[in-house]
Amino acid sequence: MATIKDVCKAAGVSKATVSRVINKTGQVKESTRVKVEAAIEKLNYRPSSLAQTLAASSGNSIGLVLSDFDGSYFGSLLKQASASATRMGKQLIIADGKNQAEFELQAVSSLVEQKCDVIVLYSRQLTAQQLIELNHEISTPLIHVGQELPESAGYSIAFDQKRAIESAATHLMSIGHRHIAYFGPCPTTRTTQVRLEAFKAITEKQPFSVETQHLVCGFDVKAAYEQALEQIPNNWRFSAIVAASDDIAIGILRACREKGIGVPSDVSIVSIDNEKMTEFVVPQLTTVDIPIERITERAMEVAQQLIEDQVTIRPEIVVGELFVRDSTKPLV
Repeated sequence: MATIKDVCKAAGVSKATVSRVINKTGQVKESTRVKVEAAIEKLNYRPSSLAQTLAASSGNSIGLVLSDFDGSYFGSLLKQASASATRMGKQLIIADGKNQAEFELQAVSSLVEQKCDVIVLYSRQLTAQQLIELNHEISTPLIHVGQELPESAGYSIAFDQKRAIESAATHLMSIGHRHIAYFGPCPTTRTTQVRLEAFKAITEKQPFSVETQHLVCGFDVKAAYEQALEQIPNNWRFSAIVAASDDIAIGILRACREKGIGVPSDVSIVSIDNEKMTEFVVPQLTTVDIPIERITERAMEVAQQLIEDQVTIRPEIVVGELFVRDSTKPLV
């Protein structure tokens, strides 16, 4: 059975253009329309029931699906997406994926039904194969934020999770630490899997021996605090911690303070995110920056380009920068 991707390839146009021809929306040159209609007829392409829910006029809106809304990370993402949409003259329609694959799919379906021109999808639970299939099922262009995907899934803008963890662990090893714990969730999502695997790989490939341990904790401050209190003994032998997020690191900071463990005098901490609060906690956190505002702004730029048929589908990778502050010190 032919897919919208097949029509795009046969006609030599983007998914957004095929969508406009199918739904009779926006401006399409007559010669282009003829090519698309000919490809549709030749391939006997029939839009899926999901695609057919699109009405006869453009929604002049951009959809945004988030898997979660907790924490300043997603707050920054939402703020930037809203500012970009306003600047573009587009309405931003937000849908909740509830951190479950089923609800992420439902959220996308809802935005398609609301005639969004493009959907920006931040998925934690859908597999690469599911995202590829989703992209083939709907005519609305997809932009994936947070993970690198093949072009068959749509446009993707990913953060280099592997390099971020490598940067954090390498910094600690470069200043003498050889007993390093990793605080983070169970590897149930692509992000948590990549971060844990990267930590293990970078510490194992050193010419010297590095003792490591994975201590499981949730992503939020309270859970990290409670689990750090429980899992860190007063006579702990580890001299450093890589925290999977700033929120986790902040929870650990409080737990260490209450247990009489000095940071960085007794244990150094490096985290991931570089949220604004990291410069205001004591000590200021050494952290790897995830430029979520820049990533979101780029996603919205691509959304506009897809609407205007001015971009080629491809993956983009954003690399974070390590900010060395007061929560780490050389091991004497």
